[in-house]
Amino acid sequence: MFAAFMKLDLASVGLTLFLGLIFMVLFEIFRIHSYKGRIPPGPTPLPFVGIIPHFLKNPMGFIRSLSQYGDMTTMYLGRKPALILNTIQLAKEALVQDAFSGRPPLPIIDWITNVLGIMMVTFNHSWRQQRRFALHTLRNFGLGKKSIEDRVLEESQYLIAEMLKGKGKSVNPHHPIQNAVSNIICSIMFGDRFDYDNKRFEYLLKMLNESIMIAGSTAGRIFNLVPFIKHFPGPHQKVKMNVNDLLDFIRDEVVEHRKTLDPSSPRDFIDAYLLEIEKQKLNKDSTFHEENLVITAADLFMAGTDTTETTIRWGLLFLIQNPDVQERCHEEIIQVLGYDRLPSMDDRDRLPYTHATVHEIQRCANIAPNVVHETIQPTKLHGYNIPQGTTIMINFEAIFKSKDHWKHPDTFNPENFLDEDGHFSKPESFIAFSLGPRSCLGEMLARTELFLFITSLLQRIQFSWPPDAKPIDMDGIMGLVRCPQTFNVVCHSRD
Repeated sequence: MFAAFMKLDLASVGLTLFLGLIFMVLFEIFRIHSYKGRIPPGPTPLPFVGIIPHFLKNPMGFIRSLSQYGDMTTMYLGRKPALILNTIQLAKEALVQDAFSGRPPLPIIDWITNVLGIMMVTFNHSWRQQRRFALHTLRNFGLGKKSIEDRVLEESQYLIAEMLKGKGKSVNPHHPIQNAVSNIICSIMFGDRFDYDNKRFEYLLKMLNESIMIAGSTAGRIFNLVPFIKHFPGPHQKVKMNVNDLLDFIRDEVVEHRKTLDPSSPRDFIDAYLLEIEKQKLNKDSTFHEENLVITAADLFMAGTDTTETTIRWGLLFLIQNPDVQERCHEEIIQVLGYDRLPSMDDRDRLPYTHATVHEIQRCANIAPNVVHETIQPTKLHGYNIPQGTTIMINFEAIFKSKDHWKHPDTFNPENFLDEDGHFSKPESFIAFSLGPRSCLGEMLARTELFLFITSLLQRIQFSWPPDAKPIDMDGIMGLVRCPQTFNVVCHSRD
């Protein structure tokens, strides 16, 4: 009798749970449909998870599909609708406004940064103070000046020597390029560069790359949906451990800098920040403290390394796949510079095809195809009322492949950046460094590095595929930035 009652009771509980689940799903479908007419059209979301399964299946294919819904698209990241801006006109209208300058909370980023730093902090007092100080200090230490050119050119010679060590053998260019680019920001942040065979620094760069990939992967997106999993094992714990290693490295640098700090002669960014902490000690509104220094330095180190080195690796792929472009760049460089004179930023006008090629690499690499913002106040755009806290994404893939703005939108062709007379000409749709208050903090540094590193490499090295090269999926791998798949190259000296 008791056993029969228990069976009946369990069946009743199971039926109740099942009916409750059905009710929740129906309510979610009704909630989604209630938005129709009030927001732009977009792909049909799944209950609770939105479009995330579709995105994870084919990230770049999904991003390309968004413009079919019009100038603005709605997609659901979990249960929350986000607006996608698919045209340069809308992107320009939105990006220049403070109202669109926030950052949505990303639990995995907030977890590892404690909501400090610059890159992913929303538009607030702390962000303003940190960004203003960073811009001013980076300029003091060479940004936009001849001194930073000299650093990049010196590093380019180390990079060329490292790339040619293989003597025509198949090599993976990832580490030497990453090390070279990282050394530029390291010289500004820490006052020194690191040799390519420095094992500790090699480990940190490897951890940095691994963390960026995991944070933007399926594991990272699941974490952002259900952040309570931080208390359980999983790939996200590897991200936390890796970032902690990087932060410990920076903390060690801060300790050493404190010991040898000369207030009358700051050597680098860390010295300048330590002096600012002391200067702002009595200011109640100050956001300058040692932990913010550590996270801000990590932000600048990661941003100053990953985006540029990823773009250069994409550049090698495009140049190997288009040997005619590679040869034309080399011939132009040799005609203007010869083999011995190093390039400078003043040479851009005399190297229009090479200059155009660098920009075409950025357009086709499109390493951040959907930059994320958030509205910090209620606003309007394109006739729609947009509430505060709405996630806004700029569809750079649609903007960079628009048939209305590019001569060759779907192919790698430097002619996209040349006028009828063969002079360099930048279309209005090229906004690789974004616009407005959240535009790239290191734009001047990145422009300098991309032009000088790529020009120096093409001056001295011919790049080709190894005989056993496998086909490369040019959609790449989607992390926090879009990276190329691992590949090897053969480097032949031009000398």
